[in-house]
Amino acid sequence: MLAAASLLIGAVVALTARVPPQVVGDVMGFGAGALVAALAYELIPTGRVADWLIWVSFGIGALVFYGLDSVLERRSATGAGAGLSIALGALLDGVPESIVLGVGVAVGGTVSIGFLMAVFISNVPESLSATADLRRTHSAAWICRLWAAIVVCSGLAAALGYALASHLSNVDGRYVQALAAGSVLTMLADSMMPEAFSRGGRRIALLTALGFAIAAFLTTLD
Repeated sequence: MLAAASLLIGAVVALTARVPPQVVGDVMGFGAGALVAALAYELIPTGRVADWLIWVSFGIGALVFYGLDSVLERRSATGAGAGLSIALGALLDGVPESIVLGVGVAVGGTVSIGFLMAVFISNVPESLSATADLRRTHSAAWICRLWAAIVVCSGLAAALGYALASHLSNVDGRYVQALAAGSVLTMLADSMMPEAFSRGGRRIALLTALGFAIAAFLTTLD
């Protein structure tokens, strides 16, 4: 829940201040880079790329996000499609990541500081950018309930991961991680990166690289 709570920080900022589109694009680009680092160093590290079941899980995660996002796009004629898509990505990414965090505590007794911080940092621009779009068509109370529900779901998912790993000694969470990786990478390509570029222009590329570098450095703190 601590990692997911940063979703509320981004939402409150977007609801209480008129954040310029350029700034929204900047933080989206930075957050996208942080998420790419989490994919590369935490969700699918080098030692696991030879396991074909990892890529089955990865593909399922990508297809699940793509399918649900397609349903949202067909039903949304309000112009808030990007916001809903990013919120969906936060849910599909956050729940598996939280399960992985719970599994890590049960199996290893500790949480990955780098992974925790990468998730925390990347959540802020996700909710900031999504809320900036959603506020045009939804009330502040509805938006806050949306993000609070995702935070609660993330906390429950972590508890579930802990409970499963405590009763099943062979659970290590790697396939759940791959599922999360597929959904978040699809979300990045489908919504977050295009939206960041459209708002911020070419300099978003440099901010994405910066976000990646900082999040990658945080993984060395473990």
